[in-house]
Amino acid sequence: MKIATFNANSLRARIDIVVDWLNQNKPDILCIQETKVQDHEFPYDQLDTTGYNYIFKGQKSYNGVAILSRHKIENASFGFDAEPYDKPRLARASIKGINIVNTYVPQGRDIESEHYQYKLQWFQRLKDLFDKNFKPADPVIWLGDINVAPTDIDVYEPQTKLTNPCFHEDVKKQFQDTIKWGFTDIFRLHNKNPEMYTFWDYRLPNSCKRNLGWRLDHILATKPLVKKSTACYIDKTPRLLDKPSDHTFLIAEFDV
Repeated sequence: MKIATFNANSLRARIDIVVDWLNQNKPDILCIQETKVQDHEFPYDQLDTTGYNYIFKGQKSYNGVAILSRHKIENASFGFDAEPYDKPRLARASIKGINIVNTYVPQGRDIESEHYQYKLQWFQRLKDLFDKNFKPADPVIWLGDINVAPTDIDVYEPQTKLTNPCFHEDVKKQFQDTIKWGFTDIFRLHNKNPEMYTFWDYRLPNSCKRNLGWRLDHILATKPLVKKSTACYIDKTPRLLDKPSDHTFLIAEFDV
């Protein structure tokens, strides 16, 4: 099974890139974040040409998550239980017996702001969600734009990023604490080299060609799926196309 994640930074603006990538790569599951589209404006027509099933929850100009699957999507839900505000940031579903948790974790803005505290709390809420709905022995995939570069090798010039809300010590600790619930970083299971990124900032001139990036997008799995993990890799090509997202596709393969 091939499972991928992609922050589209506006699905309608990137729909041709997404459709072309689906047709060429044929993943079983693609999770998308930052769709930035209200539900009634979701690009049904273009996605229907792919033959994928899909669920989604969005809002105008911000956030938004979707799960696309070649297989039946079951038990779909959005957001944290009984808290509607974060529905466009979290989608859950069961696909062929695998529990998928697709997250667009808040960026945090500034470590002195309330937005950063909210981001830290988000990871605790995730742990609570995992505790309530799953066991570490269950087949669970947690993936998406998690907005954390976990270690020095996951960001360019790390010593200049120590106060960044995606690299500050507190957010890295919260991320690791959530991983300890029962997850393994599938990319690092297969790739130990530095300078392998999924995000390159638009605001930095030629950031992608210069490889001044961050590894902010992740695919994490519980032990039953770690044992069946065969590969995990970044497809940088879509980031080099005209009018790309600032992120690119991350893909994991499992022998299931």
